Amino acid sequence: MINQKDQTDLFNIISKNLKRNIDCYAFGGTAMMFYGYKEETKDIDILFKTEEERDEFLIIIKKIGFVENNPVKIYVPEKLKDKYKPLMFVREDYRIDIFVKKIFKTIISPKMEEDLFAVHEFKDKFTFKIKVLRTEHIVMLKGITERDKDFADILTIVKKDTTFKWQYLIDEVIWQYNNGDGWILFDTEKTLRELKQYIYLENKYLKQLEAIVKKKR
Repeated sequence: MINQKDQTDLFNIISKNLKRNIDCYAFGGTAMMFYGYKEETKDIDILFKTEEERDEFLIIIKKIGFVENNPVKIYVPEKLKDKYKPLMFVREDYRIDIFVKKIFKTIISPKMEEDLFAVHEFKDKFTFKIKVLRTEHIVMLKGITERDKDFADILTIVKKDTTFKWQYLIDEVIWQYNNGDGWILFDTEKTLRELKQYIYLENKYLKQLEAIVKKKR
């Protein structure tokens, strides 16, 4: 497991080895630790917008001892057929899941770029900039990745974030669907149905997704 100090130390080491500035987006347990919603996580989840930035990151983590691992036991097999499946690297108790351009079929939308929770910079000669997504986007993406403990993390987020905006989440899901993510409606509908067993959730949010699913059929 990776705690907050482990994560910070790793990001500082990466910044010290950079040959150029690179940016990435943090989601999953990585982002939850920046929120203070988790004390440790199984893995570091990051998304790069360009292959060039991703490749610079890969050079460094290989240099400091990370080796590539097969994600087959971590993700749903059907999703690992997708072109934008993650690369997975491990070192002792550390695991890094690295996406580029998309998280499976989900892209970085204008709202995801603009409505960030925070930006953390790890600086040496060059800067490693980490953009932390909003909780609504983290929940959406955890519904997509469907790994062990992802639902438990979703439940933690919606209980801790007293300002969580459900309509904002639904609007983003619909935007993603209209821009090419054919899985997201079903993934989110499944997540919301599970959540209704644990928290109060107005039916209107599920109905919006169901209406689009019916049109698709």
